[in-house]
Amino acid sequence: MDDPEYAQARRDLVADIRRRLDVSDTVLSAIEAVPRHAFVPDDRRAHAYEDRPLPIGHDQTISAPHMVAIMTDLLDLERGDRVFEVGTGCGYHAAVLAGVVGPRNVFTAEYVPELAEAARDRLDRLGYDVTVYAGDAREAFREEPPFAAASVTCAPDDGVPESIVDRVQTGGRVVAPVGTDRGGQRLVRLTVRDDGIEPEDHGGVRFVPMR
Repeated sequence: MDDPEYAQARRDLVADIRRRLDVSDTVLSAIEAVPRHAFVPDDRRAHAYEDRPLPIGHDQTISAPHMVAIMTDLLDLERGDRVFEVGTGCGYHAAVLAGVVGPRNVFTAEYVPELAEAARDRLDRLGYDVTVYAGDAREAFREEPPFAAASVTCAPDDGVPESIVDRVQTGGRVVAPVGTDRGGQRLVRLTVRDDGIEPEDHGGVRFVPMR
């Protein structure tokens, strides 16, 4: 059963994000429903509902909730859409996505095997029906039909790899941070069109690099 203190902390967090950002109620409801404290290391639980990234080991982080809200909102998802996530980490972002699109519709790949295994166990234990692949995202879910969207939670240096964009159906969207710490990173949304890719820039961000 959820601790009432954590539940109130989530409500306060969502109220704060709502004041600062123009994101959908659907996305905010998903964030309010996900117990972020269950996705962070035990020694970080006191900070779980602060709106900032936190370390999760292996030089990786759990993204700040406001950034999860922004990225999920930019995907413009509907219930039943199938989503490909690159960079599972602890599984928090995948859980939020699942709250939007429903069970069995989120497919997520994690390069670090220890993180993939831990995320799979955590998501299962918490009741999120998410498919987790351990290994290189370029090889993940090759047998699956095209996805409605892709969410990339780690930053490629020189643009989103074609191997990820190619997994998204026409009319679908890819949201990703692109760039380096030294040169700066930008959050981009790519919409797949019949005649090419339509890019949009959504401002400066900072993410761990893609591996």
